[in-house]
Amino acid sequence: MKYQNVIPGRFLSRANRFIAQCEIDGAIETVHVKNTGRLKELLVPGAPVYLELSDNPARKTRYSLVAVEKGERIVNIDSNAPNKVAVESLKEGILQLPGMPYIDLIKTEHGYGKSRFDIYLEGGGQKALMEIKGVTLEKDGIAMFPDAPTQRGVKHVHELIAAREEGYMAYILFVIQMKDIRCFMPNDETHRAFGDALRLAEKNDVKILAYDCNVEHDGFTIAEPVRVVL
Repeated sequence: MKYQNVIPGRFLSRANRFIAQCEIDGAIETVHVKNTGRLKELLVPGAPVYLELSDNPARKTRYSLVAVEKGERIVNIDSNAPNKVAVESLKEGILQLPGMPYIDLIKTEHGYGKSRFDIYLEGGGQKALMEIKGVTLEKDGIAMFPDAPTQRGVKHVHELIAAREEGYMAYILFVIQMKDIRCFMPNDETHRAFGDALRLAEKNDVKILAYDCNVEHDGFTIAEPVRVVL
């Protein structure tokens, strides 16, 4: 996945979940933050950031904040991007799904029960549902999700368990939006219920996958599988 017209800047402050102030070429700009998560360990004053210049003259903000440097890593923070790179990787055969050796059909935003799942798949006589979670939180080389309580996430996991019981293949994919990660773990300290839901899902044969990403200032791609520790 590639962005267009990406330029460097420096993070200054965050007014709310959607808006931040950044310094770009010596000028202070109000920019759109493409992630409503807390991102407290990433968006610190002075952090080098990367912003996409919009070609829409009607927008209130000219730039969108898409990535930030944390130490030697570039971390993509665009919450819409994991779904896009997952679909790209499935189509290209980079992302391998246990139980589905090949895929004939990929549909996005598929309704099931009381939820809408990110991806619906068919292949080899199997039907599958997949929920995708972007991961930006990292501590000591361990990627974790969520960075804030997510009742919606818990609901999705339980819906996937129900789908598996009805014969669907079911997957939860954590797209870790950075490289050089040792393992993935649920963030029980922030939301124990989500971690408990993941552990229950694994017991009910929902496949829990995590992949890191090759991240550059102007885009990223899914790279390697990461060990999941529940």
